[in-house]
Amino acid sequence: MSLLFFIFALVFVTELIQWVGKSVLAELVYGVYLQAFHVATVYGVYLQAFHVATVRRQKELKSELLTLKAELLRTSAQDQFAKWAKLRRSVDKGVAELEKLNGEIATRRTTFSMKFNTVVWVLTTGLQFAVGWWFRRSAVFYLPPGWLGPLGWWLAFPFAPKGSVSVGAWQMACRRILKAGERVVKDVLAADAETEPSKDSPPIPSKAATS
Repeated sequence: MSLLFFIFALVFVTELIQWVGKSVLAELVYGVYLQAFHVATVYGVYLQAFHVATVRRQKELKSELLTLKAELLRTSAQDQFAKWAKLRRSVDKGVAELEKLNGEIATRRTTFSMKFNTVVWVLTTGLQFAVGWWFRRSAVFYLPPGWLGPLGWWLAFPFAPKGSVSVGAWQMACRRILKAGERVVKDVLAADAETEPSKDSPPIPSKAATS
């Protein structure tokens, strides 16, 4: 029975990840990743592979650029040309540096997403394949004798003992059940969203008020 619950839990986690979305989970994990290594950096841990300094510099540079642009707008190009030219060069230099930092951060974020998706695939779909191959001759559980008659053989396909349910068949059954449950939940949520009154809609007058 432990194999039965293990396979169900594995399929459930896989379907849950697909339901939520890998991109959403990647963003959440990436935020935790940044926060965890930021705390480690604060406590003096040297992390060469991590780009805390790059992210910090990006935030500082955005704030500096806002200040410089505001001051540039207040400076007259005709009356204070020297100051205006100096501010303009500083803004252009800051924008170029910011674009470079944005490119580095985007590249590292893409690399992180690729690694995250690979790990998720290995721990879900890849693990399902591995479990299916390793326990290909094992029975998840046995059916009552003659329960499905001559049609019971396909539940043991391909190598499980006769009269049993194979790992592959149980994985498929769990996936179909969870898919059906997902559709039911989505339909219920959609129905609730349609029936919920809008905040901008006028209140329905009572019978006493209309009489």
